[in-house]
Amino acid sequence: MGEVSSLLVLGAGAWGSALAALVARGGTPTRLWGHRRQMLEQVASIACNQRYLPGLSLPPSLAYEYDLARALRGIDLVLIVVPSHAFASILDQIAPLLDAETAIAWGTKGFEPGTGRFLHELVATKLPGRRAAVISGPSFAEEVAAGLPTAVTVHSKDLAFAKELTGLLQAPNFRAYPGQDVLGAELGGAMKNVLAAATGVADGMGLGLNARAGLMTRGMHEMLRLGMALGARPETLIGLAGLGDLVLTCTGDLSRNRRLGLALGKGVAIEQALHDIGQVVESVHTARELMRLSALHTLDLPITAGVCSVLNGQSTPGEVLKTLMVRDQKQEYPVNFFKPD
Repeated sequence: MGEVSSLLVLGAGAWGSALAALVARGGTPTRLWGHRRQMLEQVASIACNQRYLPGLSLPPSLAYEYDLARALRGIDLVLIVVPSHAFASILDQIAPLLDAETAIAWGTKGFEPGTGRFLHELVATKLPGRRAAVISGPSFAEEVAAGLPTAVTVHSKDLAFAKELTGLLQAPNFRAYPGQDVLGAELGGAMKNVLAAATGVADGMGLGLNARAGLMTRGMHEMLRLGMALGARPETLIGLAGLGDLVLTCTGDLSRNRRLGLALGKGVAIEQALHDIGQVVESVHTARELMRLSALHTLDLPITAGVCSVLNGQSTPGEVLKTLMVRDQKQEYPVNFFKPD
């Protein structure tokens, strides 16, 4: 496949709409697909995704298509931006419709619910042999759509493809960095959601800025431990896809995962909190899959486990706090942590 000449974004939520608008403004023919026809037609009629990006205009060059087969015609790059629980289903739907040379990228963050499989594993299984890449990093959709400065990273086993996509995304206020650690980028993008819920709970309980900083730092430690056990590169996790995204979602109230934690910390029931947010909150599913992975690799991830316990209704935030504060003392980072035998 040569230079990307046409893009289809699957998923007309906030992040999908923002990315589609970004690329369309750069001059690449771009289509946006959504499964709700009425909503997509309304977006097209007013050039604004009023539900997910209220008040932010979408470019007139952006095209809209609700029929999946028509949307895929003549497209050489598909960018999937749907919730993680719908990711496998979307792959199944597009598999028989894709041209042989069509490449795949995704901005979805999370795991396959119930299996703990990474999204790149699903792509490799359901769409084998295609060039594939993940886009991740600290990027609230609302700010990207508003043209505020943003930096992300694009990882692919094919570095040339990653560089091609960074060029496609490049804009005056949007910078993308290429890399080749797909697993690390996916882990950082998924795990930060759970840690954002943790800091949200702490802030909702009024525990102070010291507690927030401690949770973020020790959460970063858990991310590094799990990542290294899985084969991720530490530099990926201390970069935009890990630390960068962690800082954003733990401190910015545009984060749905942080807002969920804030509500739980104030005593709101999880069902009510999710209803009030009104969009998918990835940490609810991701926490369970991270516990599955930690058990598989016999790792103790106390903050992640505490969040999972609260989200599942097994513990209160106060009980988890007490458990974390009475854990046995140990070195912050063991000797040779970054160079294990």
